[in-house]
This record gives sequence, C-alpha cells and structure tokens, in this order.
Amino acid sequence: MIQGLFRRAVGAAHRIVHPQYSEERARLDEIERTILHSAASQQQQIDRLTRALEAVSARVETLARDRHLRGLDRRVEGLRDASTRQYKALSQALKFASWDEELRIDERRLARRLERLRKSTAPVLVGPWTGEVGFELLYWIPFVTWVLRETGISRDRIVVVSRGGAEPWYAHLHGRYLDVLSCVDVGRFRAQTAERKKQRTMGPFDREIVRLAIERAGLGRPVLLHPGLMYRLFTPFWKQKATVRRIETYTSYQRLGASALAALAGRLPSEYVAVRFYFSSCFPDTPANRAFVQAAVAGLAESTNVVLLNTGFRIDDHEDFGLAPPASVHTIDDLMTPARNLDVQTAVIAGAKAFVGTYGGYSYLAPLCGVPSLAFYSRREEFFAHHLELAERVFRSMNAGALVPLDVRDVGILRMALGPVATLRS
Repeated sequence: MIQGLFRRAVGAAHRIVHPQYSEERARLDEIERTILHSAASQQQQIDRLTRALEAVSARVETLARDRHLRGLDRRVEGLRDASTRQYKALSQALKFASWDEELRIDERRLARRLERLRKSTAPVLVGPWTGEVGFELLYWIPFVTWVLRETGISRDRIVVVSRGGAEPWYAHLHGRYLDVLSCVDVGRFRAQTAERKKQRTMGPFDREIVRLAIERAGLGRPVLLHPGLMYRLFTPFWKQKATVRRIETYTSYQRLGASALAALAGRLPSEYVAVRFYFSSCFPDTPANRAFVQAAVAGLAESTNVVLLNTGFRIDDHEDFGLAPPASVHTIDDLMTPARNLDVQTAVIAGAKAFVGTYGGYSYLAPLCGVPSLAFYSRREEFFAHHLELAERVFRSMNAGALVPLDVRDVGILRMALGPVATLRS
C-alpha cells in the first residue's frame, strides 16, 4: 500500500517535472495497441496458414494414398485381365482337346469299320441314301469311293441303295444298284424323309429299306456302310471344328458319267442350255423371284435352245417353278418318273453347253459332268458358305466345269458390266 502511494507520488512529481509525459504515455499506449493488434493479425494469419498447410498436407497425403490405391487397382485389374485371358486360353485349349478327342473317336470307329469290311466276305450294302442331292454328290459318293478304294472290296460284293435314279452317279463303283423308289411309293418316301434330311443314325425308315433291299437283292447278312458313319466323320467340318483337310483325307472325287438314254433320242436340240429353277430356303417363292425366273428363261430362249428339267412331281421340299414356256423351250417332264428322274436329268445336263438354275445340288451336278453352272440365290444367309467353298475347291482341283453362284440382286450390275451378251458360249 505504501509502495503504491509512493509510485503515484513519483508519477505526480514526474508529470510536474516532465509535463509532456501524458502525451508520451498516450503515444506509447497507441504503439502498444498497434503492436498488439499487429501481433494478433499476424497470429491469425499464422493460424490460417497453419490450417491451410494442414489441409494441403492432408490433401497431399490423400492424393499419395489415392495414387497408391490407383496403382494397386491397376495391378489388380491387370491380374484380373491376365486371369481372364488365361481362363479363356485354358477353356479354348480344353475345347480343342475335346474336339480333338472326338475326331479321334470317329477315326477309330471308321478304322474298325474298314477292318471289318476288309475281313468280311459278305455283300456290302452301301446306303441307303435318302437325303439331299447336294450332300450325296459333294460328300457321300466321294466318301464311299474312298472307303471302297481303301478296303479293296471287289465289285461283285457292292450293292448301292439310293433313290430317284442316281445309278449313273455310282457307275464307277461297278456294283449293283437298287432304287428306294422301286420299293416304296413317292408319297411314303416324302412323308418318311420330310423331317429327317440328315441320316446321322440308322432310323426306322432306313431299317425298313435295308430289309426290303436284302429281300429283293437276296443279300443274306450284308455288311452295312451307312451314311451315319460319314455324317459323324464330317460333322466337325460342318460345325467348323475341323478344317477342310478332314474332308480331303476321307474323300475321292471324280467326274460323273451319264447314261445314253434311248428315250432322249430325238428329243433334245443339238445345242442347248439345261435349266432347273426350284424354290428353296435360299431361293424362296416370292413375286420377285418368280419374275426373275420368268425373265431369265425368256432371255435365254431368245438366244439359244433351252431344256427345262422340271419333273412334274415332288420328292423332297424343293418345288419346281412352273411357267408357260416359249416355243424355243423344250420340256421333257413326260420322261420323268420318280425312280428315273435323276438319271434323265443327269443325261440332259451332261449334254448341255451350260446349266442355269437355283443354287443347290443340281448346280453341283453340272460341274461334276464337266458342264459350267450358273446358280442363283436370293438369301445367302440360308446356306452354309463352307459347302460352296468346298465345291469350288473340288471343281478347280478336278478341272471340272465352273460353278458361278450369283445373287439375283447382282444381275443388274452384271448387265451393266458386260452389256448385252447375246449367247452363252461353251
């Protein structure tokens, strides 16, 4: 207390001695306040910078962590991709291995059948064939030719069973021939084969035909060479599980001959084009296709003789296109019978300078007879390209007649490119 009184007394004396003290004190207080305010502002800035640095540091740490995570994600994604590729490669390898084993099974089955044919002395019943013309010409007959050549079976043991008068197609085998349509009528044949075009197994109708063939030909207990063996062997190629090498290994192709039919004497012009248009999945019955056929036949008839191969009846699902032919168009449907129509058509095609018609089996028949073939379709997606590619490959290797497939929509372009072509030249 005494000290406080003393300081106040000293202060009063100091103010008396130094009258400017109050002003100095005020300035000092102002300076102090300014310094304190500046210090507070700097502290606030320091605090803000500290917080900003902490935020930046946290962000940097997050980004670093994100980069590590992204790098980890990329590595995980890479491992996932590699695993997926490895799985696909392994699956494909297993699939190929499975396919390869299937091929080997079929080959072993064929080897056993060939060995049985070699050892047996019984007749060999080839067929029965009740399927499509194209498959018979392109696969079945070449397969049978290869089998009989490999086994060395004598011709007197061979009995071929097919349908519709296909005997000249098997003439090079020098065996006996029995026609299915000489055993059953057309109506029953069509009904029994309407839903079963591919003879992958021995069906009830096949068994019936075999029984009838054995009875009619007196074969006793023959060894059967059934189309099912060929179908099992070639299905991997049709399903694109095997290359064309599989077909080439088990087939033998050669030109076909034709019978000299007395019934055709005087019926055919000296030079003509054989024409067979029918409706199918790749050439359906539409107004546009009907108009095209009518125009094509009329155009051909203006420059050359035309022989129509219409049969006048139906054996399978192919329906002939009926038209009123011009005077220069020759018809031979009166010579066609269910059991002989293929024989007649083969003879006519073999003598023609060209064949024009629907793409399919008959367009294969012409080149195998050495005759060029112009074949039309309107729906390419309705047939398998590998059949056509094989046919073209075979015909080139045999130096046979050319096969020229053409979409009807491209005819206009062809006319533009070639101009008015007056005749077909052989």
